[in-house]
Amino acid sequence: MDNITKMLVHRPAVAVFEALVDPAQMAQYWFSGTERLTAGGVVTWRYEEYGAEVGIRVLELEADRRLVFQWGVDGSGHVVTVTLTALDEERTVIEVCEAGFDEQAEGFALELADNKEGWVYMLTCLKAYVEFGIGTLRASLVK
Repeated sequence: MDNITKMLVHRPAVAVFEALVDPAQMAQYWFSGTERLTAGGVVTWRYEEYGAEVGIRVLELEADRRLVFQWGVDGSGHVVTVTLTALDEERTVIEVCEAGFDEQAEGFALELADNKEGWVYMLTCLKAYVEFGIGTLRASLVK
């Protein structure tokens, strides 16, 4: 079972891609990290406001088009594919597909809904950052 979330961003694909792979930019709207994402790299992302930390393994990276990573570094986490589709020079559709959900698992529906909420929130914060320079939405989601 996959969970797919899409959003239109009024910025060129190159700008959206840089916001995803550059740790200084990502820290404005999502996780903090010290390493730029590179194909085959392992990076630790931190979310100080929630007391969370996670390692990710970058599986694929195609500049301005695609990022594939796996949550966790032991090979057991979900795989996330981020695809950028440039509609023109100023508009990009960003699609996030997280794969690996077990439809038979107890609490599956809640896990899927929580995951969708997280991606919608992340994309909203990314959009606010790249379109308007707003970096104060990070960690504003209250559960």
